Amino acid sequence: MNIIEVAFFIIIPILSLAMILAFVRVLRGPSLPDRVVGLDLLATLGVGIIAVYAVVANQPVFLDVAVVLALLAFLGTVAFAYYIQRRA
Repeated sequence: MNIIEVAFFIIIPILSLAMILAFVRVLRGPSLPDRVVGLDLLATLGVGIIAVYAVVANQPVFLDVAVVLALLAFLGTVAFAYYIQRRA
């Protein structure tokens, strides 16, 4: 077991725990901006998990998936921010 595999077994549970906490934030709110930030955090953590898996599995194609997910999350966050601004 090399250092990358050890880091994988440490980082993935931490990111998974963070995803659970972010999902709780999305469910509980209490406001719409809190939920939007929670969704953005979920996407960011997903990008992190995909990136870590790409490094461990030595599959750089997953980094492309992470980049696309990050771009979609950014656009989604901008759209939600625009919606919240228009609503207020």
